[in-house]
Amino acid sequence: MDFSFSQEQEMLRESVAKLLTRKYDFDTRQALVASDAPWSADVWTDFAELGLTLLPFSEEHGGLGGSIADLVAFAGSLGEYLVVEPYVASTVLAGGALAESGTAEALEWVEKLGSGEAIVAFAYEEGNGTATSEQISMQVEVAGGQATLNGEKTLVIAGDDADALLVVARATDTGKLGFYLVEKGTSGLTTRPYKTIDGRAAATVRFDAVPATVLLEDAGDALDAILAKAIIVQCAEGLGAMKALLNLTSEYAMTRKQFGQPIGAFQVVAHRLADMKIAYTKALSTLTYTAALANSGAATPRDIATLKGQMGKLGREIGEAAIQTHGGVGMTDELSVSHYHKRILALDTAFGGYQYHLRRVGQMA
Repeated sequence: MDFSFSQEQEMLRESVAKLLTRKYDFDTRQALVASDAPWSADVWTDFAELGLTLLPFSEEHGGLGGSIADLVAFAGSLGEYLVVEPYVASTVLAGGALAESGTAEALEWVEKLGSGEAIVAFAYEEGNGTATSEQISMQVEVAGGQATLNGEKTLVIAGDDADALLVVARATDTGKLGFYLVEKGTSGLTTRPYKTIDGRAAATVRFDAVPATVLLEDAGDALDAILAKAIIVQCAEGLGAMKALLNLTSEYAMTRKQFGQPIGAFQVVAHRLADMKIAYTKALSTLTYTAALANSGAATPRDIATLKGQMGKLGREIGEAAIQTHGGVGMTDELSVSHYHKRILALDTAFGGYQYHLRRVGQMA
């Protein structure tokens, strides 16, 4: 099994990193998060011009036919630069569901997503991370080909600003999970916008007898596959945040002096840095192995749970060690350390926290 990136993947990785280095320094990012804008329309256009919004879709659907390894190759930069653009939510999750649905209307939205013309939010979360699709309880009634949605979704990334919502709901008669499309401004739709702890635009979305377009009525297996793919990409994003924390903390420990010498020279700090490096290496290894399995179609639910559990646990360890090394300043808004830690915590919580997934690994042994 080949664990190295191809030449094309390395070029993509470098292109995304160069773009974000040029346009997404920490101060620019902080100004964006503090503004009323949900994300940078300029950067989203750059993503589309680089082909990132076309990458996951098949050539049959007008995309570039990229693999999971292609997504992993550049997703680390999304974490390293703390981007708030809804790439995973809109392109990977909602886009994946639209492409899987395959209806004419769904494919029109895939085209809009691929060109960067539209954003579609993925309305899935119902509380406590909604670790498995079995926990979805939102109801949909389907009659004469028309669906009606009732219920509430929380932490919908881009939920207030997207052009449409891809909603996951359970049919009242069959109990099956399906994909349903609701365009912005539809009657009965209420959104309560807010920013997440890591600066992304999200919303709680209320559905009161909202008419929706039926895309796929039996979407259980497709949903599980889409979630598995998104988890791998999000873990790559988390690894980027871990890498940034490791580099920031190492640099700080080598330059911050006490009693006339760098604090990194003290044994307790040196050991903490070594533990951070070991945790990062374990996270990198787990992600690389799981991505390679997924790329060859061999990743099992146990592999995905192992990855999610390990990345969440190791990320928290690295974040806490970084803050302890920096001291009180590591908790402030002015330093990027706290923001990387918040991104890691947010990624860990999405689709179930590390403790849930590690327990699941034990149950599946």
